[in-house]
Amino acid sequence: MTVADALARIQAIQINAGAASVVTAAAERIAAESGADIVRTTTDVEVRTAGVFQISFPERTGVAGSTPAVFLRLSEDGAGFLTATSSSLLYGGVVNLLERLGDEAVDKYRDGRRMAVAFDWQRSLFDFVLTQEGRIHYGRDPAAYVEQLAARGFTHVEVNGLAGPHGFETGPPGEAYPMFYTYGPALDQFVSSKLNAGLYPKEWLAANLANLKANAALVVKFGLVPGLFCFEPRSVPEKFFERYPMLRGARVDHPFRSFKPRYNMTITHPMVQAHYAEMVDRLLIEVPELGFLSVWTNDSGAGFEYTKSLYVGRNGGPYLIREWNDDADIARVAGGNVVQFLCGLRDAGRSRNAAFRVLTRMESFYGEHDTVWAGLGDGVGVESATLVGRGWEMPYKHPRYPDSSGVNAGTVHQNRFDPRERELMADLEARGARADLYFAAGPHAMFAPLLGVPYPRLTGRRLQMLHANGVRNVAHLGGTPLPGIVPFDPNHEMVGAFQFNPKLDIDRETERMAERKVGSELSLTLLSAWSDAEEAILAYPNAVPLYSMYGFVWYRLWARPFVPNIEAIPESERAYYQEFMCTTPHNPNNVDLSRDVLFQLTTLELCRKNLEYFDANVWKPIDRAIELLGRECRGMDKTSVGNVMYDQWIRLRALKCWFRTQRSVVAWVVGVHGFLKADEARDRGAMSECQVLLRDMMLQEIANSKDLLELLASGVEFMATTDQQETPLIHGRNLDVLLNKRLTLMRAHLDDQPFIDSSYMQRKAAQAVD
Repeated sequence: MTVADALARIQAIQINAGAASVVTAAAERIAAESGADIVRTTTDVEVRTAGVFQISFPERTGVAGSTPAVFLRLSEDGAGFLTATSSSLLYGGVVNLLERLGDEAVDKYRDGRRMAVAFDWQRSLFDFVLTQEGRIHYGRDPAAYVEQLAARGFTHVEVNGLAGPHGFETGPPGEAYPMFYTYGPALDQFVSSKLNAGLYPKEWLAANLANLKANAALVVKFGLVPGLFCFEPRSVPEKFFERYPMLRGARVDHPFRSFKPRYNMTITHPMVQAHYAEMVDRLLIEVPELGFLSVWTNDSGAGFEYTKSLYVGRNGGPYLIREWNDDADIARVAGGNVVQFLCGLRDAGRSRNAAFRVLTRMESFYGEHDTVWAGLGDGVGVESATLVGRGWEMPYKHPRYPDSSGVNAGTVHQNRFDPRERELMADLEARGARADLYFAAGPHAMFAPLLGVPYPRLTGRRLQMLHANGVRNVAHLGGTPLPGIVPFDPNHEMVGAFQFNPKLDIDRETERMAERKVGSELSLTLLSAWSDAEEAILAYPNAVPLYSMYGFVWYRLWARPFVPNIEAIPESERAYYQEFMCTTPHNPNNVDLSRDVLFQLTTLELCRKNLEYFDANVWKPIDRAIELLGRECRGMDKTSVGNVMYDQWIRLRALKCWFRTQRSVVAWVVGVHGFLKADEARDRGAMSECQVLLRDMMLQEIANSKDLLELLASGVEFMATTDQQETPLIHGRNLDVLLNKRLTLMRAHLDDQPFIDSSYMQRKAAQAVD
């Protein structure tokens, strides 16, 4: 007899009348599958009655053990008992029972079985849907989203998103900087303290706090732990310093992207330290279940005084260190100030929740690394792609191109694990702290703005690698896609499967996943398509890592025309996409895809190499995958709900369009910069070759835009969009309109001569802003 046979004999699901909401949610999930009644009793004592399945929490009998696990006892007559070591594993444990254990022999569970999970913490970080740019996503359903997180074994969820699409921050005309305040909102966007009372309107704080509490209530309903993700210490309105001029701290804005200086409070002052402690305390009064605070910094209007990576350089208030000191002395003091601030946040949280953790990422502290690292411990930990690297260095190489460091944090391209990581993890654990290592298979961190790109085996193998190397806390960058928008998400189904069975055979689980979704007859085709897609993903050279994530949306790579000389198009004809670019009027990216502010994103030499990698390695496997699925989709009812083959076909076609545009970026750099270099050398042959390359690229990108238009009409939501107000962080629902404008401009400028004004930045900076 199988587990599924035994579950079919359940007639009643027994829970305690005063049970936590997650117990009720778990019981309702089984009831929905089995049709059994939910019976509420006054005891959690196991009865072992035929047809009665009990769910118990908190677990009182000790059967689940002390390390994170789910315990299941099940008999042939439908008598069963399920519990877990923590509420965060209970709902996912029930889903695992219903969706994955059905074919197993029930006698494996007759005497009870303790099933250890892979990771102690699975946390959403920069949660795209719930709190960040996707909080205005088309079709957003927070309740369904949080339920899916619980079902897939997530344990901790960030909940502090703004209530609306925009932040409170404003700026001068033409400045895009306020957009950076719409994500990772600071503590002072939800509550005030005695120090800053009245700085923000009460209705603003009330709306944001209500949204935070609504998110937290959903998270708690499913037994998960809510927490916070903030950029801190963040700037405050200048009005504050009119009243408290001697509490001015560091200048934290980006002098290229911002048009006015922005300052935070000096966190060295006791009154400011008390201000932060009071805000943490007030938030825990509102939501006592809050269990963690993740702090990102030195970016997006936040930063620590006198740290090296501040965009304007080391600076700050008057109390930390006097002027004219050596850099090493400043670094030690600045690093100590960071540690003191983080420990203060932890202490404030622990005054109401003894398990409260504070985390930060070390990348921002490359100038103070040793001091900050030495100060970590006792609930103050780190989150990162790697503990080995310093600053923004990525110490891992691309899996296919050993000469490339084009590896985005936590993605499947980061498929190696340096033994030194384990040593550093052990160092932290000896001091009472942990490292949460990044994992990225969701929105935001790779393939943005695409959703649901399938690569389940690669997902499983990265999880397997992390677990095998002793990683117990995982931070999922971007969270997971919306279930109503991505109804079949094999990557995150693999996340759930591995969490509840760390001994999982990844290949066999992928096969079972395909069989469950399309049946045995079609599963081999689906598996082959996934395999080919994964080969293309591994072969993707990731030439410009910024464009592989949010930069693709920021710089509107699917809306802007790729032409040899962008300024040959009148500015009025470019407004349709420039209005929503995350840019400034003098950003060289407006006219040169190889640059962003003062960053050199790529070079002519690198792009020549990556162009070869694209054409040699990417197209064959992705074309095979698309052809395999396309053959099966012919004659199908493509729009029917649950048509997995069609869904995957559209998503892989969208991935190919995305790959094409990435190749077009590379070809544009080779063509335009190659032409300009050849022109300087008076090499007419090379100039002609570059023009041929550019024309070919443009024709391919024109065809790509046509394919995208077809995909937008497919009925499959393959990319992140909003039906509210478009922002630089997310596309609107009008990409079809923009693509047609793009097509018109590219056709009209096919034969323009390549040109970039080398004085563009200075010329535009000298123009008045309307």
